[in-house]
Parts: sequence; C-alpha cells; structure tokens
Amino acid sequence: MAYRMSTRRKLAIASWDGPREGNIYGKLSLDATNALAYLDKLSKQTGEKVTITHLIGKAIGVALSQAPTLNGRIVWGRFEPFPTVDIAFLVALEDGADLAKAKVCEINKKPLAEVARELRSKAEQLKKGDPDFEKSKGAIRALPTWLLKPIVTLTGFLSSSLGLSIKALGVQPFPFGSAIITSVGMFGIDEAFVPPTPFARVPLYILVGAVRERPYVNNGEVKIRSEITITATIDHRFIDGAQLG
Repeated sequence: MAYRMSTRRKLAIASWDGPREGNIYGKLSLDATNALAYLDKLSKQTGEKVTITHLIGKAIGVALSQAPTLNGRIVWGRFEPFPTVDIAFLVALEDGADLAKAKVCEINKKPLAEVARELRSKAEQLKKGDPDFEKSKGAIRALPTWLLKPIVTLTGFLSSSLGLSIKALGVQPFPFGSAIITSVGMFGIDEAFVPPTPFARVPLYILVGAVRERPYVNNGEVKIRSEITITATIDHRFIDGAQLG
C-alpha cells in the first residue's frame, strides 16, 4: 500500500537539515491555580472561551515589548526590530494531520478576550478553507521535495526577512511575526521543545504543555496544586542567557 505524504510532512523534510543551529532551551513550571480561576471568570463574563494558551500568548507579547532584541529579525547579518509585537499561533487541522498559523498583530495591546476571539475566528476560517493557506498547500503538493527546499528557503527570506508579499503562493509579509506559540496540552503531553523552523525566521518558539495536579512544598508541608510547564526554544543570536533569565 502506497504511503501518501502529508503536506506537513513534505514541508518538514524540505525544511530541515541536520541540527546546527545555536539555540537556547529553557522551561518553567508555573502554579496555574489563579490563572485558571481568572480564565474561567473571564470566559463567563465575555462569553468567549479564553484558554491558558491565550493567556500565555498575551504574556509573551508583553514580554517581547519589554525585550526589544527578541522582537525583530536578522537581515543581511544585521538585527532589524519590528515596530509592533506580532505572534503566530499554530492551529491543528485535519485531526492533527496538518498545521497552519494564525497571527495576532499587536497582541501586547489587545485585551485577552479579544485575542481569544481573533484566534477563534482565524482558526475557523482556516478549517473552512482559507484562500492563502490553500494556495500555499497547493504549491507544496505540486512541487517535488528537491525543488521545494530551495523555494521554501527563498520564500522564507523574502517574506520573513524582507517583508515582501508573494501573492501567488499565498504568503503575507512577516507571516510569523516575532514568535511562534503551539500547545500540546490538549493531547495530554506535559512538555516538549519546539524544533526551529528555518523558513519562519523567528527567534522564539513557545510550547504550552498540559495542566497537571502536582505536589509542591509550602512552609514545609507537601500540598497539591495545578501546574503547567512552558518550554522555549530561542535563537542564541538574538539574546544571551543572562538577558533571557
């Protein structure tokens, strides 16, 4: 039986070589008790389902606004800052067989419920069949892998570094902004690290794990609380460990 390669798998093969990037990897396990209570209250007040991923995305946006050396891209060997803080969230399609992105611009300035509303709307559009995404998928399916690789590299440079629009391929300027956020908590995965995607040309990748009941020590006593683990993959060219901490 012949194996039909998904567009996601084909793109991955065309994108990566053996590891050679200089990356920093880090993780934080955080008390999620108050955050979950706040999200539940906000969801009831606004009628919009606001999740821990939305909250973390907003927090990363605020952090990027205060860490200007991460909010930008490298062009011709020089760092170029972005005027706004834009973040891309990955959206699972076809029961996880494919991935798309939904970018929220100026996320640091938007109320949390608005972030959730915008992401829900864009995710619904992607699942229905977003025209730009369908153009990109069509090109990926049509090209052989050996030809797709240099085209993906060139397209990434033109769009993510130079900010050019490539309408024929459904590619917008700076399609991923300054960071990519993905969540695996809904799959029951506690933690993992996002592999950098070369054509995206972003310095920061955040992965949101599952919320778990875990023991912790409080004044010498072992208690239980809700915890979540967040991991980050960071391009070392943009920031050092001391700044990152």
